[in-house]
Amino acid sequence: MSSQKPNMKYVNQSVMKKDAMALVTGKPLYTDDIAPSNCLIVKVLRSPHAHALIESIQTETAKKVPGIECILTYEDVPNKRFTMAGQTYPEPSPYDRLILEQRVRFVGDAVAIVAGENEECVDKALKLIKVKYEVLEPLLDFRKAKDNEILVHPEENWKALCEVGADNKRNLCAHDTEVHGDIDKAFEGCDVVVDKTYHTLANQQAMMETFRAFTYMDAYGRLNVVASTQIAFHLRRILATALDIKKSQIRVVKPRIGGGFGAKQTVVAEVYPAIVTMKTGKPAKMIYTREETLIASTPRHEMEIHVRVGATKDGIIKAIDMYTLSNTGAFGEHGPTTVGLSGHKTISMYGKLDAFRFSYDVVYTNVMSAGAYRGYGATQGFFALESAVSELAATINMDPVKIREMNMIKEGEVMHAYYGETATSCNLDKCLSKAKEMISWDEKYPYKDLGNGKVRSVGVAMAAQGSGISSVDVGSASIQVNDDGFYTLSIGAADMGTGCDTILAQMAADCLECDIDNIVVHGVDTDTSPYDSGSYASSTTYVTGTAVLKACESLKNKMLEVGANYLSCDIEDMEFDGEKVFSLKDNKSVTIQELSYQAQCGSKQALSVTESYTSEVSPPPFMVGMAEVEIDKETGDIQLIDYVAVVDCGTPINPNLARVQTEGGLAQGIGMAMYENIQYNEKGKLWNNSFLQYKIPTRLDVGTIRVEFESSYENSGPFGAKSIGEIVINTPPPAIANAVYNATGVRVYELPITSEKIVKGMIDLNK
Repeated sequence: MSSQKPNMKYVNQSVMKKDAMALVTGKPLYTDDIAPSNCLIVKVLRSPHAHALIESIQTETAKKVPGIECILTYEDVPNKRFTMAGQTYPEPSPYDRLILEQRVRFVGDAVAIVAGENEECVDKALKLIKVKYEVLEPLLDFRKAKDNEILVHPEENWKALCEVGADNKRNLCAHDTEVHGDIDKAFEGCDVVVDKTYHTLANQQAMMETFRAFTYMDAYGRLNVVASTQIAFHLRRILATALDIKKSQIRVVKPRIGGGFGAKQTVVAEVYPAIVTMKTGKPAKMIYTREETLIASTPRHEMEIHVRVGATKDGIIKAIDMYTLSNTGAFGEHGPTTVGLSGHKTISMYGKLDAFRFSYDVVYTNVMSAGAYRGYGATQGFFALESAVSELAATINMDPVKIREMNMIKEGEVMHAYYGETATSCNLDKCLSKAKEMISWDEKYPYKDLGNGKVRSVGVAMAAQGSGISSVDVGSASIQVNDDGFYTLSIGAADMGTGCDTILAQMAADCLECDIDNIVVHGVDTDTSPYDSGSYASSTTYVTGTAVLKACESLKNKMLEVGANYLSCDIEDMEFDGEKVFSLKDNKSVTIQELSYQAQCGSKQALSVTESYTSEVSPPPFMVGMAEVEIDKETGDIQLIDYVAVVDCGTPINPNLARVQTEGGLAQGIGMAMYENIQYNEKGKLWNNSFLQYKIPTRLDVGTIRVEFESSYENSGPFGAKSIGEIVINTPPPAIANAVYNATGVRVYELPITSEKIVKGMIDLNK
């Protein structure tokens, strides 16, 4: 299935996205564009307290507001715990949520659901609901959460479906330790050891389209959910659990998505209009405001990572010890799974280790719950480990590029920390060499004094990620021949704007040797699409792409069989050239158009197939990023001048889309490194509730971004491809931090890197 065709027409070509013209001309494609005009407007009353028990809720006055259809409290919804995490069943994330609950666990937690005919009446009703709270002491410091006397989840019906080391009576969402080799002996043999702690904050995905969904009952009494989601099939299961109804009673449809970046791998808005429609029988929709998206969503997990790296005096890294403390917030969505990537993806970058140890705790606190965000824990881990490796290089007076050249994982080596997989395709060495050349590293390292108190320098970082979740993620594709010989490709993977509909069509077109316009891609509808885990974990190109190739091969075989019967030929003699099925023996032939019409009249065999694929391995893409910064040593002002990235994602199916993916991910990583700053007050209220307070970089803030590819060939991937979706966010924080050190001598251990931290660091150095 994975062999590359000699004359590919579309794969590895920059084909325009199939939906490009519709998007740029403003066609009604997104969830709110297509919602019925008679939808009830749904909003949520949110808690002003970080931790409290609801003593009473008075809704009688609010219900009298003209146009109000229903007001729901914790007494009106099922008392059945679930998780909003979009993960394969049984979910590793604990079942710790109710739709509404008497206990509220963060400022912004849902207290009541209000539905009405228009926004004005709903807003008025929200103000008229009177709630009496018993305010409890919140647990806000995640460093003190484990075994704290304040319990975020004291309830007895809390449960974990998987053994992940969770214990709600200890505020533990997950815990584990993994050791390879004799870690103590390995450190004893090291000449130098760097021992540091790094802190990353709960960054927001900040996608343009906020969380939103609309729901209605169809003619068969089934709940239909149209949602901006990455996980249509998981969403169906989650809603069935939360609403306590059968999955057969729910249909989920995904329209175009205005960005997800992992945020929409969690069920955030969908449950509220769904319960309203179930209660009233009427269509309902919920559109999160930007403020709600910032205060009551699922941002990146805050992590504090303690790293020890040991090496010989010659720079050979022999031992790595990492401990990650992860803050899952009020609920455990993705808590047990994100944390693993902080060590497994990072430690595996270094191939000469004698031993490693990786342990973690994931704790509950009374702040907004965290979730999935591009990079999924690896991003936090790379900031920590790559910063520590750069500090190690400085300690032994070695170029940080050189220490990576000496220690990086090479093709054919076993990545023990990466679940024992072998690096079957790895051009990391070429990525490093190319990036070094692009940024003129040797001319700019360690720094250049520009005069007037300004200095420039460069920094480096490496990264890896994965291509789906091995032995877990499932990709599927159905393909059929239609009238006139065109094909319908039905997939369950969600195009988030990344162009997966297009790249899967490119693969199908080359496999079937047809024009790409002959491939019509049908998006996700749980009633008609084949099952797919969803678009997350960098799985679509690699996992679903292989399913597409399998389906195309099966369809070709079926067309050969049907053609042989139609022509009264032996199937062993049949061939397919994209336009016709023909016999090598006597040159009899039948066109695809003729076959398609024949299949509609007296045929016993449909020209359609469905294939699924799951992989026992997850070949990682690799990447090197290098940053050039300019710093004013008087003020600490930092400007990103240049960022170069070289990526090994196997065969880029669509180089333009891969490049745009990389540029977008780099911009998000730059935001994490330099701008995005989450701040809570002493009562657990988040200050950063708009883009005026939560700063993300504009195009003017990210400097020059340059992207190149050093393509390996992954034999297990479709046309040699690996993923690219997540890895691209991982290098900016450690690369920029390394550049700051090379320019000023200041190490920044907590993101974001600000002028204040640089100035304070320089003052401390001069004491």
